[in-house]
Amino acid sequence: MSIPLSLGMPPSREEPRGLLDSLLTHRVPAPAGVPVRLLAPRIVTADDAESGGDVVVELDASADAPVPASRRPVRYQIDCAPEHLGDVLAFTAPAPLCVYVAGDTLADTARELTGAGHVPGLPAGRSADEIADFLAVLAHSDTGYVARARDAAEVLALLSATTAALSGFDIRQAVTEPDAARLAALIPEAAAAVREILLTVEVDDPAAVAAGLTELGLTLPA
Repeated sequence: MSIPLSLGMPPSREEPRGLLDSLLTHRVPAPAGVPVRLLAPRIVTADDAESGGDVVVELDASADAPVPASRRPVRYQIDCAPEHLGDVLAFTAPAPLCVYVAGDTLADTARELTGAGHVPGLPAGRSADEIADFLAVLAHSDTGYVARARDAAEVLALLSATTAALSGFDIRQAVTEPDAARLAALIPEAAAAVREILLTVEVDDPAAVAAGLTELGLTLPA
C-alpha cells in the first residue's frame, strides 16, 4: 500500500523526527563541527559498550555465542555470512538486532530477517535494482532498516529511494536521480515516516558527509 507523502496528516502532540535527525552513525568519536542532531549513537565493540552514553554494540558472528553487554545499548549490530544466517535468525537480544548479510540476495535475506523481528542492513554500493528489491520488502515491514554509505551522494540516494518506496514512486529512478528539493519539501510528518523505515546510515567520515549533504541541497538540523 502506498503512503501519500505529499499530503497533510493529523498533527501529533510530539514534534516529528526530522529527515536528517540522528541519521548518521559512525565508529569514531563525534567530530567537531557536525550538528549533534545529525548524529546517531555511534558503533562500538562489546568491550567498549560499558563506556557510557547511547551506543550500538557490534557483535561477532564468528563467536560461539554472541553475548550482549550487561549495559543495554540502543541496538546491536552484526555482520554474517549466509551460512550463519540461521543462527542469527534464532538469536534474541534485549535490544533490536541489525544484521548485514554478505552476498547478493538482499531481498530474500531481508524477508527472513524481518520475519524474525530483526533489522536488515543494506550494504554500501548496491545497484538501483538491488536497492529497489530490498525496499519493496522493507516498505511493508515494521522493523525498518539500517544502511551503510560511502559518501553524501549515497546517503541522499537512500533517503530518496525510501521516500519513493513509501509513496509508490519509481525506486530505481529515485536512486539514480535523487531530488534533494523534493526531500527538503516533505512535510514533517512525511519526513518522520521516511525515518521510521530508514533508521540510520553508517558512514566513515560524518564531517565529510555532513558537508556533502549541504552541498547537495539539504539543510542540516541545527
